[in-house]
Amino acid sequence: MLVKMIFAGAGGQGVLTMGNILGNAAMLEGLNVTYLPSYGAAVRGGTANCTLSVSDEDIASPVASTPDFVLALNQPSTTVFINRLESGGQMLYNSDLVDNVPLRGDVDLYPVPANIVAREVATERSMNLVMLGAFIRLTGVVKVESITRSLDSMMGKKPQVKERSINAFMEGYNNFPFPVDTLATPV
Repeated sequence: MLVKMIFAGAGGQGVLTMGNILGNAAMLEGLNVTYLPSYGAAVRGGTANCTLSVSDEDIASPVASTPDFVLALNQPSTTVFINRLESGGQMLYNSDLVDNVPLRGDVDLYPVPANIVAREVATERSMNLVMLGAFIRLTGVVKVESITRSLDSMMGKKPQVKERSINAFMEGYNNFPFPVDTLATPV
């Protein structure tokens, strides 16, 4: 099993944090992981994305030029990265910030109103974790328990932040029960 994915958005949206949380969770499960962050010169508002590959075998290259999954947090990322998806790939996008998804008939698209959900359960800054929850629900790439363990190890010294983060993740996971026939086969 080899799963290639790109998480993309703007600096300050928590794109690299999402990738780090997922990468750590996969390693907790004994899987091989590559994590390749990329960000522009601007601290906030510039481009940010990361490429992750998760596999039960050795990974030859950290580059995922045609990923299986794209998780896009803003309009520019949706526009750019939909064209990189492998045919048959799947894209989750933040429907609160994305107004126009380019049409492409050979990929599946999943809108997630992440800002609204995050605002209801934690803070809008937790939008990235709502998206991560929906992504894990869709893909099954790692277990929920592994994500919560990863969040605990990364944010354990900040109990309030950890609790809000886990709540936002679980809200994303539980509130987007994608139709069974659209779910990827859990790895």
